[in-house]
Amino acid sequence: MSEVDVVGREIIQHHSKSFSMASRLLPPETRSHVVALYAWCRRADDAIDLTEPARQRDSLETLESELRDVYSGSDVRDPVLRIFQRAVRERDVPIEYPLDLLKGMEMDVLGRRYETTGQLLEYCYHVAGCVGLMMCHVMGIRDEAALPNAAHLGIAMQLTNVCRDVEEDWGRGRLYLPDSLLAEHGAPSLADQLGAPFPEAARAPSAGAIASILREADRYYASGDEGLQALEWRCALSIRTARVVYASIGDRIRDQDCDPLAGRAFVSGRAKVLLAVGTLFASLGDLPSRWIGGRGLGVRKPSTVLRFPVDILPVGQRGSPGSGSLT
Repeated sequence: MSEVDVVGREIIQHHSKSFSMASRLLPPETRSHVVALYAWCRRADDAIDLTEPARQRDSLETLESELRDVYSGSDVRDPVLRIFQRAVRERDVPIEYPLDLLKGMEMDVLGRRYETTGQLLEYCYHVAGCVGLMMCHVMGIRDEAALPNAAHLGIAMQLTNVCRDVEEDWGRGRLYLPDSLLAEHGAPSLADQLGAPFPEAARAPSAGAIASILREADRYYASGDEGLQALEWRCALSIRTARVVYASIGDRIRDQDCDPLAGRAFVSGRAKVLLAVGTLFASLGDLPSRWIGGRGLGVRKPSTVLRFPVDILPVGQRGSPGSGSLT
């Protein structure tokens, strides 16, 4: 059993059953690199979230120093850093993307307040959209025009997370629902009450804001779907499976009337299996057009490094930006 199997699989299975299921659909070599990428992202996230607030800035500085060591080729001893170093070296993952991830964690450390949907989208890019771009290097793509779509899919998933975790984040002293959306629905100063119990009067306005964010997520999921043809078939199947499961969390939130205090929305194990089977059949139907349209086009590591927001927003179809904005 490889070091990736020993170190990474336990991390994935413990933290994300949905991701664990989707990763099993990947080709073995690609799976190893994906597991290494996930393990580093989880390690970085835990280094902030599991550290007392007074020491989080120090943890962030340590993470950046470790990342510089990984990319400089230094001899790193931590097993997660070792497998991550191997993955970024073999798949030419630009350092800009993991640095972008750390910028997202810095937003949490600084307790950033989100006044607009655009600022929320910025956060979602930094904690998830850039991971989609790293995945393009790990998996390879046929067409670099699909890179923004990969970032959009990560953003969509994080928007779903934001809607699912409002109560949990409130308990951590965080609120990601934008002031502008809350004001539109009747709770303009909710962020000022962080640290107190979630106010009953803010329940309905928060539900309205959550519904708006889920609609925004739908647009980003649709854009993410446009890029799946650029992936090798098994990789596309894996990503599509994760996407369908995550979008179904949004459906569960809607079933709860978007009530932030209704309990954590989740997709049962049986439902995940059914969704995976449905995704498999849909992907099988995609094979003929994929073969005809992609004959002679092999996957390759991207050569372009995208920067936020100019290369990412507004949301739209492949190579054709839509009407989203940062306002």
